[in-house]
Amino acid sequence: MAREPFEIAGTQIKPGTRETVEVPVAKLYTHTPLHIPVEVIHGRRDGPVLMVCGAIHGDEINGVEIIRRVLKNSALRHLRGTLVAVPIVNIFGFVQRTRYLPDRRDLNRCFPGSESGSLGGRIAYLLRTQIMEKVTHIIDLHTGAIHRFNLPQIRAELNNSETERMANAFGAPIIIKAGLREGSLRAYADSLDIPVITFEGGEALRFDEVVISSGSKGVIRVMRELGMIPIKKAPKAPRSRSETAATSQWVRADIDGIMRPIAWLGQKVRKGQRLAMVADPFGESEAAVLSPCSGIVICVNNLPLVNEGEAIYHIARFDELGEAEKAMDYFRSSFENEGSEAVVPVHPWDDLQR
Repeated sequence: MAREPFEIAGTQIKPGTRETVEVPVAKLYTHTPLHIPVEVIHGRRDGPVLMVCGAIHGDEINGVEIIRRVLKNSALRHLRGTLVAVPIVNIFGFVQRTRYLPDRRDLNRCFPGSESGSLGGRIAYLLRTQIMEKVTHIIDLHTGAIHRFNLPQIRAELNNSETERMANAFGAPIIIKAGLREGSLRAYADSLDIPVITFEGGEALRFDEVVISSGSKGVIRVMRELGMIPIKKAPKAPRSRSETAATSQWVRADIDGIMRPIAWLGQKVRKGQRLAMVADPFGESEAAVLSPCSGIVICVNNLPLVNEGEAIYHIARFDELGEAEKAMDYFRSSFENEGSEAVVPVHPWDDLQR
């Protein structure tokens, strides 16, 4: 029996076809209409309905490029199920190069939304009714905030076995057991029992080749795990690529000043180890930033000018730190073996690829 067409925003996509649907969102005060572009690939054969979305925070642009590369993958010619790609959810923030909506709301705190609520609530309502409630699995793509560079990582609520399967299949070096934040896309999807994982990597408003490459490959790995695209007959790498963190902890500056980083992204650190030095501009006062725990550095603040209490490092803690270090070594080697394409002139990766 032939599959039914997939419908979104009044458009029907027939089995074996792909189409870009412009979902109307709102109008600017200039009366210019705005749309959320959605690419739907509806396979001929039954399978999962996977939504992959990016830029729910408008300045997190790595996910947009990740989705573009996924959509160009030749394996999609053999797709089972349906891929729903939403590269730019927060179209307002993307146009303005900002994390937020025009009313300064965070779209990722507006779910499930309301048809007659705030702008954020209305966009969240539109996304969930037109797309989310029609899918079976979700991958949500994010980056670090501005001036903060995240190591490629998966964040997920691992109580759901299907979510855990997706997290492991993605192949990021670190998996964080992350609680659900009220109003987030991930929390709402979880309330519907939709398995959902969040990929974090890189920094706002910057492309990073290592992050983009690992993200696009991760999405394809999840699709293979879900049976949506064919599995390679002779995979070059072992299936085990990730290590799950027990907890994570932010490290904050104790004084105001100029920070000189010592520890780098992806480095193993021990409790009490110096991560950075913070000094006043004249060097008259200086303080060491010490790691409060042993673990792996998963986020670094790239802005040297820091205020007291500002988050400057994020450390993931593991029951087996040696295994986490092996996962990081595997991640490094996988990109070193790919040649110059993975060499990026960005400070965190200059250190990571030593």
